[in-house]
Amino acid sequence: MCGRYTLTATPEEIQQAFQLNSVPPLEPRYNIAPTQPVPIITSEQRDVLTIVQWGLIPSWSKDASIASKLINARAETVDEKPSFRTSFKRRRCLIPADGFFEWKAGDKGEKKKPQFISVGDRELFAFAGLWDIWNSPHGDPVYTCTIITSEPNELIKSIHNRQAVILDKNQYSDWLADDTPLPALKDMLRPFAAERMKVYEISTLVNNATVDTPAILEPVQPPEQRSLM
Repeated sequence: MCGRYTLTATPEEIQQAFQLNSVPPLEPRYNIAPTQPVPIITSEQRDVLTIVQWGLIPSWSKDASIASKLINARAETVDEKPSFRTSFKRRRCLIPADGFFEWKAGDKGEKKKPQFISVGDRELFAFAGLWDIWNSPHGDPVYTCTIITSEPNELIKSIHNRQAVILDKNQYSDWLADDTPLPALKDMLRPFAAERMKVYEISTLVNNATVDTPAILEPVQPPEQRSLM
């Protein structure tokens, strides 16, 4: 799964990386958690950032409580599950990030150890995502999103049995395009290349979703950094 991630790049860097017309002021985010507001690039507005809530609320949902259960969508069934299949066909999005967290099981009796995972040296990338619009009981539109996950690559499998889908830059346009065939979309939902990723252990400071500081990304001492490069 993917339950926390980072977006610390400047608005200018985000604008350039995703070829956007403009980007609103954004503060660096070191510990983005479910139900919080996050910036995405939708299939309807491909040249701007749209701020939505992380945790999908399908348009047909009776209430908003389902959001916390739909922060991720499994790649294997994303085109079949009622919660996701309409968004997979019509409302796909890019979710900018520059890192994410997973928790590795320790030795028997030890607590799980948080790991920070990045592409290269914290390059900007995009998760494959879905979005939807839900109307609240008061008639207000609520925009939400979810991150798609797949089986893990060789680097991640020792940490977790799922991995957030990271798209290659040359896939961005096709992922958002209305006319991309569904089989081609499904084919994009593969584990990202392990040799392009890095991971190291960080402190348990990240466990508290209210903490959002650069200190979260500091490696434990001594740092345990691994790469398949």
